Amino acid sequence: MKGLAILSALSSVAWAKHAVKTGLDVLIQSNYTQLAGRKVIALTNPTGVTPDLDLGVDVMFNSGAVNLVGVMGPEHGFRGTAQAGGSEGTFVDPGTGLTVYDAYNVNTSTIVSYIKESGADTVLFDIQDVGARFYTYTWALYDTMVAAAVANVSFVVVDRPNPITGVNAFGPVLNESYASYVGRRPIAQAHGMTTGELASMFVGEKWIKQAANGSDLILEVIPMKGWKRSMTWKDTGLPWVMPSPNMPTPDTALIYPGACMFEGTSISEGRGTTRPFEPQLLGGSFTNGSWVEKMRSLNIPHTNFRSACFSPTTSKFQSQTVCGLQSYVFLDSTRDYEEFDSVYLGVSLLWSAKHLYTVGNNDTGFGNTTQSFHWLFNGSNTSRYDVDVLAGGPLVREGIEAGLSPDEIRSQWEADLQAFRKKRASYLLY
Repeated sequence: MKGLAILSALSSVAWAKHAVKTGLDVLIQSNYTQLAGRKVIALTNPTGVTPDLDLGVDVMFNSGAVNLVGVMGPEHGFRGTAQAGGSEGTFVDPGTGLTVYDAYNVNTSTIVSYIKESGADTVLFDIQDVGARFYTYTWALYDTMVAAAVANVSFVVVDRPNPITGVNAFGPVLNESYASYVGRRPIAQAHGMTTGELASMFVGEKWIKQAANGSDLILEVIPMKGWKRSMTWKDTGLPWVMPSPNMPTPDTALIYPGACMFEGTSISEGRGTTRPFEPQLLGGSFTNGSWVEKMRSLNIPHTNFRSACFSPTTSKFQSQTVCGLQSYVFLDSTRDYEEFDSVYLGVSLLWSAKHLYTVGNNDTGFGNTTQSFHWLFNGSNTSRYDVDVLAGGPLVREGIEAGLSPDEIRSQWEADLQAFRKKRASYLLY
């Protein structure tokens, strides 16, 4: 017990020295003056914590200074117990007695009903993002902003760092004809923005007003103190709380904007292992060591690869031993982060897998992961491929199918990306 006490004390000292104060820290230190006299419903999850790892909802509730009237939970739930594509349902939180509403992938009218039922006049958003367009918390933010505009209530974002830095944006910009819950509006696949900056863009580009049938939204962002765009997560000094069950480390977030595209293929993206998405582990029953040789031959800066075997406990190839590759990324300086394009790495991995492991007809059917590399159809819309929905359009898949190189594919999204970077610049807060 004495050892545990010492560890606890050391941990408290370590977090006390954090370089960055999140929006929640700033809110708490102001004694919640921004929320004075308001009835607040919070959209949050386990990442909405203080540097001492206390849940923000509990801290606000116990302070007596905030009139919390309800909570909403995103994908994975308010307490973070649900797997991908799941939520915890609506329940009464035993710690606070507050109703926790299930806000995962529900329509605007449902969120409006939660706001009205709770009696809230303000929505507070506090969730740690990971910097990728298809991470659903971004669109939980967007949808709830639309609902707040419709319900004529205010919206407050307590800002948090982009864990993969905010120095640059990469990848294709969403084609709005492919809008879905993994991408509502035309932002880059790795957007390089904080949640507060994204919220400001959603309002500034009139996207919220358009979606809310002309209703305006009163938005307030409580910015961080001490955060710089070049900061890695380690630089912030903040503790990492898993934003979702398959996002165990900040390193996972660094590679996720490219690696997640493997969800739309017959190759395991590492779900059911300790290293999903990084893409530390990728493989299938048909992959082998030749993949490493192919990837090394591309000479992608800051990367290396090794042959690796693993046995997923869930998802594709469950309980089977498969061999593929493990990816390593080496970034030291701000310039490295400005240049490293995880989306390009993901495209290169897709391109090499397609060339090495395609046998006969690519389209062997939805859910078939046993024969060769192929694209999976979207479960809710079998006229579209999953990878197209994730990439925000067919550009990546069609480029690979047409025999274009990774460099040629990247050049096709460059003009839209440059336009996004220019638009993004006017909303940066740091």
